[in-house]
Amino acid sequence: MSRVQLLAAGWSSDRIRQRIRSRRWQTIHPGVYSTHNGPIGYDERLIAALLHAGPDAAWSHYTAAEQLGLIKPSPGRAVHVTIPDHRTLIRRPGLIIHRDIHWADRLARVIPPRRTAAHAVLDIVGITRTLDEAAAVIAEACQSGRVHPAAIAAALTTRGRLRHGRSLRPILTDVAAGSHSLLELRYFRDVERRHGLPTGTRQRAVDGEFTDVYYDGFGLDIELDGRLHLIPHQRWRDLDRDNRATLRAEATLRYGWFDITTRACAAAVQVLTILRRTVPD
Repeated sequence: MSRVQLLAAGWSSDRIRQRIRSRRWQTIHPGVYSTHNGPIGYDERLIAALLHAGPDAAWSHYTAAEQLGLIKPSPGRAVHVTIPDHRTLIRRPGLIIHRDIHWADRLARVIPPRRTAAHAVLDIVGITRTLDEAAAVIAEACQSGRVHPAAIAAALTTRGRLRHGRSLRPILTDVAAGSHSLLELRYFRDVERRHGLPTGTRQRAVDGEFTDVYYDGFGLDIELDGRLHLIPHQRWRDLDRDNRATLRAEATLRYGWFDITTRACAAAVQVLTILRRTVPD
C-alpha cells in the first residue's frame, strides 16, 4: 500500500507511523509499505515499484517482458519502470527508473501498466552491451509466441536512435524464417549463409519434436544446443533423438556454442561433405 492510498482510505499519519514503529508493517520505498513483517516477495517488489514511481509509471524493459511472458522470470533482477520524460525520480535499491517522452504511446492496454510486447523487447535491446545479447532477447521473445518479428520491426520505426538499431532488421528477418535462439541465428549467419550452403528448413516437426535445421532431400539434420548437457536425462534425450534420426535413414550433425562461434568454417565443411555425399531425392 502507498501512503497516498492509505490517507485516501481514511488512515491518519499517526496510525500509519504506529504500524511502522511497531514493525507490524515495513517500508519498501519511501511512502510505500508492506502490510506484514515477513520477507518481501518478488510480486510485492513489482507492485511497490509502480506505487513508488507514481500513477503514470509502467513496467518496462526486463520487467515488462517477464510479465508479458516473453522471457523467463528472474526474481533477483532489478525492477525496471518507465515514467514520462518531464518527471524525475531518485533511483532506489533494486529499482531502475527510465524516462521516455513517448511514454503514453508505448503502453499495453492492461493493468498493472506495462510496455507493449514489442517495445519491451526494444527497451531491452537498447541497454544490451552486444548485438549477440540483443539477438538472444529477440529470439527468446519471439519463440514465446507472444510477439511477432513484424511487430518488433514496426515498433522499431518509431524509436528513432536505438543501440544496435541498424543491425536488428536482418536479425528479425532470420527469426521470422524460423531461428529460435541465438545459436540458431549464428548458425544461419556464420555457417550456412556465409559459406553459401543451401538454406535448411527450420523447426521441422517430426516424431513429436522439432529439428533445428533439416536439409530436405539430403537427409541431414542439424541439432544446435548452447547448453552443457551434464544432466543424464538430457543427454539421453539427445542420444535418443539422434538414434531415431538414424532409424529414419537421416544423418545428424550436432553443434554447440563453441563449434559455431569459433569453428564455423570447420562446421560448414562437415555440412558440405554430407550434402555432397548424399544424392538428392
